[in-house]
Amino acid sequence: MRTRSHRPEGTESSPDFVDTTVRVRYAETDQMGVAYYANHFIWFELGRTEFFRRRGYTYRELEEQEGCYIIVAEAHCRYHSPVGYDEVLTVRTRVKQARTRVVIFGYEILTGDGRKVASGETLHVITDRDGKPRSLPERYRQALLAPLAVR
Repeated sequence: MRTRSHRPEGTESSPDFVDTTVRVRYAETDQMGVAYYANHFIWFELGRTEFFRRRGYTYRELEEQEGCYIIVAEAHCRYHSPVGYDEVLTVRTRVKQARTRVVIFGYEILTGDGRKVASGETLHVITDRDGKPRSLPERYRQALLAPLAVR
């Protein structure tokens, strides 16, 4: 898996995104040799996890150090084009919104030649260990929204 970040030029208000490269495994395809639809949500999660890492922390740290959980409350995916075994994909992840108790991520999955495979978003509610809503600590919220250093 390879990651990179990018801030589109000339779009000051556009958030950074993180690209994560994945390869479609044979086990991720259906009887017709096409990537099974539910795997797109797994690829969204891979992108989101890498997005957090590029911001300097992991889900585990947030859970263990802050007692803070980021629970998926909604997930949407629009399928644009099928992909098959061994195709290399880029999962492009960005934060669409980071409020005190809600974070919304946006995703695009693209092939190597730029063909859009899928797009979607996930809405996450911040909770404590007991599942009760709470605020995301401000330093984490700011880290989600901060520009990434160019690599």
